[in-house]
This record gives sequence, C-alpha cells and structure tokens, in this order.
Amino acid sequence: MEIKVKIKKLSERARIPEYQTPGAAAVDLCALLDQPVILPPGSTALIPTGISIDCGASVTALIFPRSGLASKRGIALANCVGVIDSDYRGEVKVALTNHGKEDFTVCDGDRIAQMGFFPVLRADFIEQSDLDETERGEGGFGHTGVGN
Repeated sequence: MEIKVKIKKLSERARIPEYQTPGAAAVDLCALLDQPVILPPGSTALIPTGISIDCGASVTALIFPRSGLASKRGIALANCVGVIDSDYRGEVKVALTNHGKEDFTVCDGDRIAQMGFFPVLRADFIEQSDLDETERGEGGFGHTGVGN
C-alpha cells in the first residue's frame, strides 16, 4: 500500500528520506548538522534532520533505530520508538543514545534512524466494572518462562 506524504525541507542541505531497497519497510533519516556531534558512552543528543512532514490524518510516522548502528555500535533511540503524530508540523528530530563503549560521531548526512508509516486506531474507552475472563488472566512479565 502506498500513501502520499508531504515533506518540507527546512534547509537546502536537508535530504529527502529514501527507501534503500525495494522491500524496505522504512526510509532512512539523515542528520542535518553544521558540525559533527560526538556522543560519548551513556550520552544522548537530539539530532535534527532538516525536514518536517504531513502524513495525513489517521497515519503516524514511527521512528526506529537502524539495526546496524544498534547491533554494531550500541546506538539506539533514547525513547526506543519516536512517534510523529499526524498533526505535528515541527522538524523531525532523532534522540540518539550511545549504549556502546566508545565515542560515536554523527556527521552531516549520516543515516541515523529509519521512519515507517502506520495507520492509527483511536480508542473510545468504555468503563467497565469487569472484563471478559481469559485463560491467561493476569499472567504477565515472564509467566510462561524462557525455555521451550
């Protein structure tokens, strides 16, 4: 399925996100920096992308870490998943955290995260005194164990 996403470059240097392969589920977001940002281990920095988007009503853009940066360098998102609401028109920024053991340098143009688009379902909450019973019940937080 394809949707139309309006995009505004906030700088001439900003890069329009691109899918890297025909089967990619998300586009790469690139850093827009005047100078490199060094992330020491344990630190977090908010990295601008130089773009803002309008993905339409009932759609959200979700920002995820890039798997290679996470698995090889320990670079992830501070909030695990970034949520760009359909009515947000500010700059898309990425909060990167260095969980690695070495400094990580983010340079202008680096692909720092990925962004996918998803439909939004809004809940109409109906207060109840009881909920339907299930076999699982209140079991959670590892109640099924870790083995086979």
